[in-house]
Amino acid sequence: MKTHINFSTSEPLIIDVRETWEYALGHIQHALNIPLGELPQKMEELKGCEREIIVYCQSGGRSGRAAAYLQSVGFDKVRNGGGIGEMAMHYPVA
Repeated sequence: MKTHINFSTSEPLIIDVRETWEYALGHIQHALNIPLGELPQKMEELKGCEREIIVYCQSGGRSGRAAAYLQSVGFDKVRNGGGIGEMAMHYPVA
């Protein structure tokens, strides 16, 4: 399924890199769910995104790998948001 990404806003693009079942248990409001293992296949959909990208997971490990991967393929405004607990201090949870 194609991911819909709004390129016209200046808000950060928040990506939850946890598995789909983890996302279903609770996630940051408006976060996209792109599991870490599927990230390489979603690059075409992210192409052209100039927004800051914040990636998070359960504790920060997977999001660290996702941030490094995104930077390695040319995204320069990427930040590891850490775990969902850290993100929930700054963004509402759905």
